[in-house]
Amino acid sequence: MLTSTEESKTVQPAIISYVKDLPNLCSLAGLFCTLLAIYFSILGVFHAAMIGMIWAVAFDWADGLVARKMKGRTGHDRMFGGQLDLVIDIVSYGVTPAVLLLSYGEFDPKFLPLAFIMLAASAIRLSYFSTFGLSGESKYTGLALDNNSIILVFVFLLEGILPSHIFALVFYLSALSLAALNVSQIKTPKLSGNPRNVYLLALYTLGITAIYSWKLL
Repeated sequence: MLTSTEESKTVQPAIISYVKDLPNLCSLAGLFCTLLAIYFSILGVFHAAMIGMIWAVAFDWADGLVARKMKGRTGHDRMFGGQLDLVIDIVSYGVTPAVLLLSYGEFDPKFLPLAFIMLAASAIRLSYFSTFGLSGESKYTGLALDNNSIILVFVFLLEGILPSHIFALVFYLSALSLAALNVSQIKTPKLSGNPRNVYLLALYTLGITAIYSWKLL
């Protein structure tokens, strides 16, 4: 016969109960921004898609900052949040760039290999990190996926400045290079772990949002 204390330890919390955890709310807000980025990519409204992509990164970084400042979070809270981040990351940093590439190429089948490379590199990168975590130097092995979105939204500023065929080449080569770096053995620092970097990203996000909002007018 279980005592009340033992019984309470075996009861699993309700799935929806984790939604009230503030870091998870930040993660879900980022997922909504990702959905907007995919939606506008499919519609071909790429400037709006860029705004969604960079805000997805901002919320991704914010959830870690909030989680570190919160007290009283249980081991299960941290474990659930970590798993939620991984699931959202494959959508934000794998599916979204793949859809963006396909849409910019007007869904021509010849762009499927590159889109698959981006998606596969993201899946491999996340699986590797989930298995091994940070290296002994507290650095990532391979370029962290959030950098893909940070760089791609900057590269896309060249759209409309460069001739279309040159920009397309630059854009696709950038995406291919990022995928290669994602699965490389290079060591990169965990930028989101530094509060100063989070604030720098916030300024970058506001700047990118202002530029692309102006382009939408």
